[in-house]
Amino acid sequence: MKRVLGRLAIALALIACRAVAADTFYVAPGGNDSWPGTVIQPWATIQHAAETVVAGDTVYIKAGTYSERVTPSNSGSAGNVITYAAHQSDLVTIDGSGITLPSWGGGLFEISGLSYITVTGLRVINAGPGDNDVGILVESSDHVVVSNCSTNNTASSGIAAWNSSNITIAGNEVELACNDGEQECITVANTDTFVIRDNHVHHGGPGSIGGEGIDAKDGSRNGEVFGNHVHHINRLGIYVDSWDKHTYAIEVYGNVVHHCAGDGFALAAENGGLLEDVVVFNNIAYANDNVGLTIGGWGEPGATHPMADVTVINNTFHGNGTAGWGGGILIDNPEVTGLVIRNNICSENSDFQIANEAAAPSPTIDHNLIDGTQSYPGAINGSDHQTGDPLFADGANADYHILTGSPAIDTGSSTDAPVDDFDGSPRPLGVGFDIGAFEHGGYVFADGFETSDTGSWSSTVP
Repeated sequence: MKRVLGRLAIALALIACRAVAADTFYVAPGGNDSWPGTVIQPWATIQHAAETVVAGDTVYIKAGTYSERVTPSNSGSAGNVITYAAHQSDLVTIDGSGITLPSWGGGLFEISGLSYITVTGLRVINAGPGDNDVGILVESSDHVVVSNCSTNNTASSGIAAWNSSNITIAGNEVELACNDGEQECITVANTDTFVIRDNHVHHGGPGSIGGEGIDAKDGSRNGEVFGNHVHHINRLGIYVDSWDKHTYAIEVYGNVVHHCAGDGFALAAENGGLLEDVVVFNNIAYANDNVGLTIGGWGEPGATHPMADVTVINNTFHGNGTAGWGGGILIDNPEVTGLVIRNNICSENSDFQIANEAAAPSPTIDHNLIDGTQSYPGAINGSDHQTGDPLFADGANADYHILTGSPAIDTGSSTDAPVDDFDGSPRPLGVGFDIGAFEHGGYVFADGFETSDTGSWSSTVP
């Protein structure tokens, strides 16, 4: 009997230990921060959770509006991430109305000096009032994931990462960011090893002192910007700018940018930092006010704007220049070296399809499809180019697949061409590489005919 009772005591002790060391906690309206944070007795504030949880813990936040600023205290570790997540797809809103954030660069949800943290499924609104106040801010941190969140009405960025490493910003919706504040709707600055993917960035603030859609900048390196949909921004859509630091090894691909009050895409070295080893491929830019993509030579106060080894390949730029001036691709930096512009469709842009306005030294421009006016000074076709209607499936409705008979089919160059296209189809599908963001797939429908009638199928392009 003593042995049985001893075993029972040990079992009860183990159960008690597990209860104390529980790694899942809950926050809910009507909770109490003096409670244990269980599903039955949840905490009341996310901040209490952020001060309490340790490596490996998960905080599930139940539906409701939380009027608080959240600043986690502890780091996770490799294999033991701390997670802050909406409970079961609940609508969880962190509302900064009436909360004054730090005057320069405060976040309503701010991760500072920490590691291995994931934030997912939260809605963050009304962050301000300072010009650099952010919805979700990652500062001097590493191995942080911000996914499937949404932000709205933030004075500065909806989501930003500064001076960090191993950062992923994925699947978020950012609206009304840079609401008369500085920076960009999504900003990644001086950050090593990053991914900005599958975000929907739209209807930004007025753009008076900031507001580009997505910007990887200011010393950022070893990063990818892909699968994003950016539109109705009051500045340009997707930007890579070195500012005053060496910024390098960045790939920009599979993005769609349209109806922005500026360029669709732009690369720059505004304040003397070298921008190097940037590849832009399989992107689509249409109906932007100015240019589909600009190699920029602008910036203050820097007197020099160095760029090297930039490749722009297999993109589609259509119908840009809607504000009265613009084109497909503009070289506006006389200092860029190692520039390659290849396999791009430039169609029906307003003043030019490709132009070397700055007389950049010896760019390599070849195998592009030119369709439309080339009246602007510096307009250039390049070598081995094609001319004529690219035969989009439905360009009026932003379906840029190409139909049988397109001069883009099998006329591109294999040199440095991406291994797949916008849809993820392998290149080449035919006897040669196609020009533009899509390989021709030979669409066949129930009636046995390829068609541009969008009533019979659905475009993959938003």
